[in-house]
Amino acid sequence: MLYLCLTNLQNMLVIVTGTSKGIGHELVKLLAVHQDLVVLAVSRTATKFKSKNVISVQADINTVSGRTKIYNAAVKTGKKVEIIINNAGLLVKKPFEKLSEKELLAVYSTNVFAPFLLIQKILPLVKRNANSHIVNIGSMGGFQGSSKFAGLSAYSSSKSAIAGLSECLAEELSSKKIAVNCLALGSAQTQMLSQAFPGYKAPLSAKDMAGYIAWFALEGQKYMNGKVIPVSLKTP
Repeated sequence: MLYLCLTNLQNMLVIVTGTSKGIGHELVKLLAVHQDLVVLAVSRTATKFKSKNVISVQADINTVSGRTKIYNAAVKTGKKVEIIINNAGLLVKKPFEKLSEKELLAVYSTNVFAPFLLIQKILPLVKRNANSHIVNIGSMGGFQGSSKFAGLSAYSSSKSAIAGLSECLAEELSSKKIAVNCLALGSAQTQMLSQAFPGYKAPLSAKDMAGYIAWFALEGQKYMNGKVIPVSLKTP
């Protein structure tokens, strides 16, 4: 893939959340091909990777203790963080009138509040240079003007929120030379997609989508900042 031969990756530390399965898991494996970088692979469940340059961090990003654990793991590497990919997500599919407050808060906690607070926590460790990039994973469901689907009001609106947050942070962090962008993903064959659209066959695999995200995380900040970018061949 093109991204394998681009950015100077020496001593780069990358944090990826939501790495136990799907796009996040494939993303870590692709990034780990680069032996010159270190990847902190964060998930709530213990997840093993074969690559020596991957450090698995079992932590719940929704908790103070979980975010502190990620921070401490980053400090322990002795490297500055240059890439944060907020990939962890939660989807609840339920009619609007039946959605409970607990379910709504759980979706927003994982998709909006946790990335917000994790970025705050990790920010002192982020290197101020042209490679530094925060990538928030959004959804076409939260992309303005895109088709919306019944039963996904909590998920899609939370993805709209993370898109807006990305634009705000890009402005605030530009003076620190830290770029922030949001990728609004379309259909990729994952467990979450199957939950939202049972029986639907996506045009891209989780690995396909992970390949683009990996390239964008390493190179996209050279071309754009504060952007919400639709990444979609097809939306159900």
